[in-house]
Amino acid sequence: MIGTKQKILDTAERLFALQGYAATSMRQIISEAGVNLAAIHYHFGSKEELLDEVVLRKAGPVNAERLARLEAAVADGQTPQVGEILEAFLRPMAASASQNEQFVRFMGRVYAEGLLPHVVEKHFQPALARFRDGLRQALPELPEQEFLWRIHFMMGALAHTMCGAPESLQLLGVSAGFQDRIDRLKRFLSAGFRAEGE
Repeated sequence: MIGTKQKILDTAERLFALQGYAATSMRQIISEAGVNLAAIHYHFGSKEELLDEVVLRKAGPVNAERLARLEAAVADGQTPQVGEILEAFLRPMAASASQNEQFVRFMGRVYAEGLLPHVVEKHFQPALARFRDGLRQALPELPEQEFLWRIHFMMGALAHTMCGAPESLQLLGVSAGFQDRIDRLKRFLSAGFRAEGE
């Protein structure tokens, strides 16, 4: 039997994915989850806290897997390779996305509504900082400003690849599962990071 908290999270994720965060009311979540107002306030103090929990239950395991892979990539004391760092960062997200397409739609809504910077800052920043350090180790010769621009471009390409509207792929006449998208994105980013600076 699904517990009350799980039921609320499942319902919120589905409605946020379908309608967007702004368009989904707490009253609607309560009604569709079949719970009372006291239950939602007991488990989540606010709509923003509910959003955070919806993100965290999927992002937490992805970030843990990313960091474990990163540690393995840099464990031997050698200078890490850009491709290894990107593989550690991207692959767990592709695996999770393949199993949780509703969560991908939810994150697409977060992206479209301009909430992604807040979500990244709150739930992904510690892992991102570790990966940025790993990429910096792999690219010691790259000037700092150039390196930071490439990180910026990586984040934009990643958000669009994973959370952008699927219609953009259809307009190009291509379709790809999440593993294939990540394979292609990894090749693109590896070349971009290794390109000559100014």
